[in-house]
Order: sequence, then C-alpha cells, then structure tokens
Amino acid sequence: MAAAFLGGQALLHLLTGKIHRRNTLEQLRLVGPESLGIILLTAATIGMVFTIQVAAEFLRFGIGSAVGGVLAIALGREIAPLITAVVLAGRVGSAFAAEIGTMQVTEQIDALYILKTDPVDYLVVPRMIACCVMTPISTLLSFVTGMLGGLILSDWVYNISNVVFLDSARTLLTPYDLVCSLIKGVVFGGLIAIIGCSWGLTTTGGAKGVGQSTTTAVVTALLLIFISNFFLSWIMFSILKQP
Repeated sequence: MAAAFLGGQALLHLLTGKIHRRNTLEQLRLVGPESLGIILLTAATIGMVFTIQVAAEFLRFGIGSAVGGVLAIALGREIAPLITAVVLAGRVGSAFAAEIGTMQVTEQIDALYILKTDPVDYLVVPRMIACCVMTPISTLLSFVTGMLGGLILSDWVYNISNVVFLDSARTLLTPYDLVCSLIKGVVFGGLIAIIGCSWGLTTTGGAKGVGQSTTTAVVTALLLIFISNFFLSWIMFSILKQP
C-alpha cells in the first residue's frame, strides 16, 4: 500500500513537471551505463544456454533451421525483459532502498523537509524516470546480445549458418513482440524504482533496519516482476493478439 501510494505521488509530481534534473541524470547513469555490463553478460550467457538446450533437440528432429526464430521469440517476449529486470532489481533496487533507508534513519529526510524540499521530487521521481527510461533500452540491448550469443554458438558448435539463423528469426519475430518487450521494460522499471524507494522511506531501526529494508525491497520487486509478467504476457499474447 505504501508503494502504491508513493507511486501515485511520484506520477502526479512527474505530470506537474517537478523534476530534479541533476539527480535524474545521476540516476540515469546508475541504472543505464553502470549496470549495462552485467545485463549484457547475463543475456549472452542465457542466449547461449538456451541455444544449447534447443539446437540439439531441433537438429535431431530435422528442424534446426528454426532455432533462430525460437530463440528470438523467447528472448523478445520473455527472457530479455525478465533478465534485465532481475539484474536491475538486485543491483539498482537494493541500492535505492539502502541509500534512502540510510537517509531515513540518519534523519536526512527530515532535513529535506526543513529545507522545504519534497523527498518525492528530490529522491523518488528521478529514480522512477531513470528506471522507466533505461530499463526498456537495456532490454533491447539484452535481446540483441542474447541473439548474438545464440548466433555464434549455433554457427560454431551446431553448424547452423548465420543466414539460416537470422532468416528464421526475421520470419518468426514480429515488431509487436519487441514493442511488448519494451512495454514490459517500462513496467518492470517502474516497479523496481517505486518498491526500492518506498522500502527506503519506511525504514526504521538503524543499520539493522536498513539491511532488512534492502533485502525485502529486492524480494518484493522480484515477486511483483514475475507476477506482473504473467498478467502482461496473458494480456499481450492471449487477449490482444488473437489469431
């Protein structure tokens, strides 16, 4: 409930144009370039592991040419946004909760009120903007990296030519799949930012409370990411995308 209320506040402040630009640029750097290496490494590994699991079985049934398309659909619809969100929840969501939680228990949040600075404007809105902007961008780069990993492994290990791999991906993957992936990235990014900030702002109990808030923020964010992913996939690929 606290996270939902804080999210509504942040959205209202955002719509009224209350944006702290310097903090926003700093958070964009944290969520984007500083987290990108871990995301891309994870995506490349997952893409190659998925190829190992799929290519051998497909070749046994004589449909090795479909490996690229299956990998593209899996990465585009589900794996890329989930990988990105999970990495950011662990790296960025925990940082948000720990940083703001420390400010809360050391009474720095009260100091902001004394200085007539709204913590939502100063702390929450920049983090929400950064996550909602950089998560879909990282998701797209994660998709490309995962496909590249699968492409290299398919060519070197399973002798599936790059042309066949890419033709299969181009045939089966549609722009709608990528758009849905980006939408998921925006939703997941918003969840990570709001949950991390809300647990930070409600931290009590000193250093022990900061640790508990950080752990709970990550667990809660991961849980809501997986739950929201189910409903988003159901709506996007079952209800809206009817044959």
